[in-house]
Amino acid sequence: MKLRILGSWALCALVLLPVDGFGQALTSLQSLRVRYNTRKATVKPEGDLKARIDEIDRQMAEASRGGNTAEVRRLMAKGTTLLNGREWTDALDYANSLVIRTETVIADSSLPVAVRLEQIYHPAARLEGALGARVTLRQRVTDADKPQDSGAIVKDLGTFDSVARDLRESPSRFELDARGVPDGTYLLAIAVTSGTQPLGTATLLVSLRQGLSGLVSTLETAAARAPEAVKADILYPIDRMRNVNRGRLELRTFDPDKDFAEAQRVVAASKGGRNPFATQTGDFKRHYLLETADEIMPYRMYVPRSFNPAQTYPLIIALHGLGGTENSFFEGYDRAFAPLAEAHGYIVAAPLGYRVDGGYGWGVGNPPQATADRRSQDFSEQDVMRVLANVRKDYRIDPARIYLTGHSLGAIGTWKIAAKYPDIWAAIAPFSGSGSPDSVERMKHLPQFVVHGDNDPTVNVRGSRGMVAKMKDLGVEVTYTEVPGGNHGNVVAPQFPALFRFFDAHRKVTTP
Repeated sequence: MKLRILGSWALCALVLLPVDGFGQALTSLQSLRVRYNTRKATVKPEGDLKARIDEIDRQMAEASRGGNTAEVRRLMAKGTTLLNGREWTDALDYANSLVIRTETVIADSSLPVAVRLEQIYHPAARLEGALGARVTLRQRVTDADKPQDSGAIVKDLGTFDSVARDLRESPSRFELDARGVPDGTYLLAIAVTSGTQPLGTATLLVSLRQGLSGLVSTLETAAARAPEAVKADILYPIDRMRNVNRGRLELRTFDPDKDFAEAQRVVAASKGGRNPFATQTGDFKRHYLLETADEIMPYRMYVPRSFNPAQTYPLIIALHGLGGTENSFFEGYDRAFAPLAEAHGYIVAAPLGYRVDGGYGWGVGNPPQATADRRSQDFSEQDVMRVLANVRKDYRIDPARIYLTGHSLGAIGTWKIAAKYPDIWAAIAPFSGSGSPDSVERMKHLPQFVVHGDNDPTVNVRGSRGMVAKMKDLGVEVTYTEVPGGNHGNVVAPQFPALFRFFDAHRKVTTP
């Protein structure tokens, strides 16, 4: 490719070759499907729109049966566009086909950054004339109502010609100069044009840090000398960076700036063989190696400010919803959970559950058919149980006061895990979830606090109603709050005070 515009350092002219290697992780189909189905339930299409959506759903089912996931993504984008009141055009079809891939989503800005422009499916758009591209690095846009590529330009990375018409067969490669860009996370945008006519823009979140290679080497050396209890805390950002760069995880699953800084803090605080977490209180993160997955997992903790290591404490395990992380119960829901834990004297531990869509196991029913799904769900359940074990090892936890709660997918996971390990918990609290009524028999001794909105477009209220009806048949102690007009998320935080009062009032009679 011939460079037309750049600063002082010329970009390399790269040959267009078939791709080999890793690419960045795309948002999971499960997450996209939930968003799409939620939008359908919200819009409630009728007439011609319903007929068009029904046809898209039919095509989507056919593509799913054939394993054509790229076509499933295209159809979901098309359906979402129609549900949003817009027409699906060839231009949108082309734009949604574009994707940026790289082995350095998290990159050392002092070195050239290599990326590829590809397509995940063949669009219907008829392309005429030579194609070119403009590459820019932009500020992140956090407003969901604004286009991703509307952020201010941080650096113009060049204008290129000779972009291939079929980017599946011949991805276009770019080697970019990010020198001088302050450390941070940015949006990389590649806008494809035909002459002066814009065709579509591909975007990718990237994290840039000058001297990253040296920082990695320093942390690895420090971890080798550190106490065993904190090695995973020091190595976590390196492990997560490598998994993001391999395409196993999305960048949003961790914050390189915060996590590298925290690893450096742990190095400084653990000198002399100290474990800085032994007496730490408040809100913080811990990490450990999940050996079966060969991956370092994060979990977020809250320890009351009045913590006394000689005392025993109640524990809440909190499970996030689909697409959330270990941060959800701390940074979402009006940030109401941690202050209540402080006021009521609870330790809280929130695992990632291996992946944002891990599913927390497969409960007491049949395992998933797909090997990859079963692997992810197995690791998700293992992560929850390992976090529980880690916290019980590190703190004096009252075995009669261990509780489980979750929202959405986390509520589904709460009912799965409670049914599979019914002798651990003193009580459970699922919000906006669904479960198998057949599983209630296994946990009928567990008091339950259940909340759902009757206008939930994401997880239908029937999911909780069926579970509660079975509980009442079996004489289970259940407090069920169905919020009139409540949607999927707005019913959660307002019920947290009642949740803590419910947990306060319940403890196991016997300890297994």
